[in-house]
Amino acid sequence: MASKPPPSGIYVPAVLFFDENEEFDLPAIKAHVLRLAKGGVTGILVQGSNGEAQHLSHDERKLAIRITRETLDENGFQNTVVIAGTGAQSTRETKKLCVDAKEAGATHVLVLTPSTWPPQMTTENIIRFHKEVADASPIPTMIYNFPTVTAGLNLDSDTIGTLAQHPNIVGTKLSCGDIGKLHRLTSSVSPENFATFPGTSSVYLQGVLSGSAGLIGALPNVAPKTHYRVYELYKEGKLAEAMKLQGVLGHADAACSKLGGISAIKAIISKEFGYGEPVARGPLKTLSADALPSGPHLDKIKELLVIEKSLPDYGTAR
Repeated sequence: MASKPPPSGIYVPAVLFFDENEEFDLPAIKAHVLRLAKGGVTGILVQGSNGEAQHLSHDERKLAIRITRETLDENGFQNTVVIAGTGAQSTRETKKLCVDAKEAGATHVLVLTPSTWPPQMTTENIIRFHKEVADASPIPTMIYNFPTVTAGLNLDSDTIGTLAQHPNIVGTKLSCGDIGKLHRLTSSVSPENFATFPGTSSVYLQGVLSGSAGLIGALPNVAPKTHYRVYELYKEGKLAEAMKLQGVLGHADAACSKLGGISAIKAIISKEFGYGEPVARGPLKTLSADALPSGPHLDKIKELLVIEKSLPDYGTAR
């Protein structure tokens, strides 16, 4: 029997908060998870690239998943999905991380293609890796395609489409932002068995129009409610309004990257929502909110924040 993909909607690779000693800041982590759930996200991706998975020990990775699941459950958000990133550089370790993820409370895992030896990662080897992980994983797997962090390895739609036939591979996150690839997948693979998500808010609504399952993207860390509102407008048939708001998201998404990525997102959250310190584990650079350069990029973030703070909470606790 084939496994089922996660429900369609908005998923956020949550940033992970540390204290000044680079240890887990538990109150801030919990506050962030709760704000995202109240903001209307469908699920939280723990240890996506924005969660600094590569900077964590195995025990820390399990703890981050467990904290997220427990925080949701304790506050009435039992229906909010938890997906875990289980990328590693060997098949053996990836399999172990999949087992760990299930034990800690995740229902699905997102698997990054190994990239230490790019010339060895032929299409045949990539397919073999993902199939072996899916065979061994106790929960459904999804393919994470992010060339920026995999030494340029970029899975094409034929490769992903082949992997989509595996009964325990149920989706993909396309951080490549390729709408053509996304549309080829949504038009050739049943969405009941395989969920295709863009991995950037820059093409969120464009992806929905092309049949995507929603979004798995970093910007909902800052503005979950605005992303929910875009989808609400789309469902109401107010496409012009939705597209106007999508423009704000597209500019802000690019601005976050140019301002400093993960560290910038933490700095913005810390200043605007009152929890957490903008500490990143090295070699990432820690940025304070005051250190973010003024100018057009920061102005785009401020424009988004005005909208975000004007919207109601969309998430409903049980």
